[in-house]
Amino acid sequence: MAKEKKLVESITSMSEDFAQWYTDVVLRAELVDYSGVKGCMIIRPDGYAIWENIQKELDARFKATGVENVYMPMLIPESLLQKEKDHVEGFAPEVAWVTQGGLETLQERLCIRPTSETLFCDFFSKIVQSYRDLPKVYNQWCSVMRWEKTTRPFLRSAEFLWQEGHTIHATAEEAIARTKQMLNVYADFCEEVLAIPVIKGQKTDKEKFAGAEATYTIEALMHDGKALQSGTSHYFGDGFAKAFDIQYSDKDNKLQYVHETSWGLSTRIIGAIIMVHGDDSGLVLPPRIAPTQVMVIPIQQRKEGVLEKAAELEAVLKAAGIRVKTDDTDKSPGWKFSEQEMRGIPLRVEIGPKDIEQNQAVIVRRDTREKTVVSLDEIAEKTKEILETMQADMLARAKAHVEENTYEAATYEEFKDIAANKPGFIKMMWCGDLECELKIKEDAGVTSRCMPFEQKIISDVCPVCGKPAKKMVYWGKAY
Repeated sequence: MAKEKKLVESITSMSEDFAQWYTDVVLRAELVDYSGVKGCMIIRPDGYAIWENIQKELDARFKATGVENVYMPMLIPESLLQKEKDHVEGFAPEVAWVTQGGLETLQERLCIRPTSETLFCDFFSKIVQSYRDLPKVYNQWCSVMRWEKTTRPFLRSAEFLWQEGHTIHATAEEAIARTKQMLNVYADFCEEVLAIPVIKGQKTDKEKFAGAEATYTIEALMHDGKALQSGTSHYFGDGFAKAFDIQYSDKDNKLQYVHETSWGLSTRIIGAIIMVHGDDSGLVLPPRIAPTQVMVIPIQQRKEGVLEKAAELEAVLKAAGIRVKTDDTDKSPGWKFSEQEMRGIPLRVEIGPKDIEQNQAVIVRRDTREKTVVSLDEIAEKTKEILETMQADMLARAKAHVEENTYEAATYEEFKDIAANKPGFIKMMWCGDLECELKIKEDAGVTSRCMPFEQKIISDVCPVCGKPAKKMVYWGKAY
């Protein structure tokens, strides 16, 4: 019993210290560990398995829209990076450089990719000649490096895993349509697979990606009321095309510049899963993304027939397409329960001598701890039903959390009061001026999260300056 209590107490309460709770969870649930390089994390098997499921789900959704996967080098020559001024200035503080190869000093510095726009542009300029070569709709799964000063596992690390899509099109209309299409792919994935509701919208010019004409984003709300930018999609116009001379001959044999997009989602989304769904006992993984959906736990496993029945039960569930494991270690049942909860495994199935006698098992949900006694004759069907119910319930709870922690402010005083006392999203009108956006950050400590596609008129004027309002904006503190 002492050991079981220690396992639970190893996680700080969310209400006591949310930041420490998060760190405790990622370490105790064995998702990551620290490496010898500051800001570079070791992703352990359970953490990487979540990323593999994210890759599998997203990759299928990408390919359904015509995306093809490629791979680009991790090193970028400095001369190539310098070709697009706004882009390089935006990333300059975060770039890591390679200056030596073996024993020789390099004639030109090489940048470890913080993102790959320049590589793709250089490649596109070589392979596109005619309108018949368009569009190019590529994606790569890789790691990137951004030399962050303050790091936290998944949320902000020097090296992280992601996918980055890069596409070129004949027209602005086609490129903008692709930009929004990929944002919708992200939003649908987050809601349907991760049970995370998101706000879709456009970033302000201050917050948009370096070198982009427009940046679109999905913003999620964490348990502590802070926002997390969870995926972005950028429309570049023809700026990169002109910098890299990416031209094509149109149907009239006239040279035209292509229009470009890029879009990305990273391992940061695992941080969102943790902070949206977790509790004081550890992880709570949505069934559709959980590497292990069911843990079978034999009770009094030394008794004759128990382990054999547990193995039989695992085989039945596996045959039904459920991701299942059996904990047949010599730990006590209580310890196994705590460990299963810590790791966020959606369901546990308890089976012991008395259950075997009655041809039944007990299914326990991770999110609610609700217990259901199920006949072994219908165990696979009932398990699937409970997994689907749990997935839907988790999304519903997350949506309710967003609704309960989203506020409207018609006056600036009201806005500042909410920002100071109520964590969450604040909806307020904005004139569109950078001066007001900067003042809001200085006065209230919040930033613009996005101008949502679904607009609502709260007032006719900007509460900050009194000028006519142009957009309703979601504001909030963010990771």
